[in-house]
Amino acid sequence: MNAKNSASTPAKVKRQQRNFFITATDTDAGKTFVACAIIQAFTDAGKRVAAYKPVAAGCDKIDGKLINEDAQLLTQFANSQQLINEVNPISLEAAIAPHIAAEKLNITLTLNEIKAGFEQLVSLNADINITEGAGGWRLPLQLNTPSPTFLSDFAINTKQDVILIVNMKLGCLNHALLTYQAIIADGLTCVAWVANSASSTTMSNLDENIASLEQLLPVPKIAQINFDSDASSSLTAKIFAAAKEIDLTLLG
Repeated sequence: MNAKNSASTPAKVKRQQRNFFITATDTDAGKTFVACAIIQAFTDAGKRVAAYKPVAAGCDKIDGKLINEDAQLLTQFANSQQLINEVNPISLEAAIAPHIAAEKLNITLTLNEIKAGFEQLVSLNADINITEGAGGWRLPLQLNTPSPTFLSDFAINTKQDVILIVNMKLGCLNHALLTYQAIIADGLTCVAWVANSASSTTMSNLDENIASLEQLLPVPKIAQINFDSDASSSLTAKIFAAAKEIDLTLLG
């Protein structure tokens, strides 16, 4: 046997991947906006990023397919050449709690299905995998079992690091602390938080509330994103601007 035939084929080098799960203190906290900004920040840093939004409720029917606006944005910003159905495999038309929307359609939301989509994501071999949750941390997937299933169970099962988006509004201190405590109690690491002003109405004593959270949450604040009221600026441009506010070095 000659040397050419005896030489082994070099194995494909697998990237050192990091998996981040984006959650928030409540719904409409700007998870997608911030997730896209984080994706853009990593892209600007030369990283290859894949995105995943396993469950989306509130979709439009376009050419016979259910399309979620948030999933479209994630697909646009991720740079791993994903199709939208790969980013968002479970799309529900009604803009209501996913488990209720699924029940009305006699559909069962399962962890196995969500994990299968995540395994496909990981197989893309990107540097960074960003999963955006739905609603808050303890979002129900199904209730008609002896033990209810939550989307947080998926994050736990896949051992993802968590980034908490805090919707800066009245009540956010309580919401942020309870969410952080739930993440830690579930055995995961909350690696960072983002102060996001998701509403055009500025929170009273915003700076003082952010300072309080900086004292109360024992993880770094990687960005403070203020609401951009410039109607002449596109959403894409606003996300690009927000990306520049994110300090990725604090993620380690």
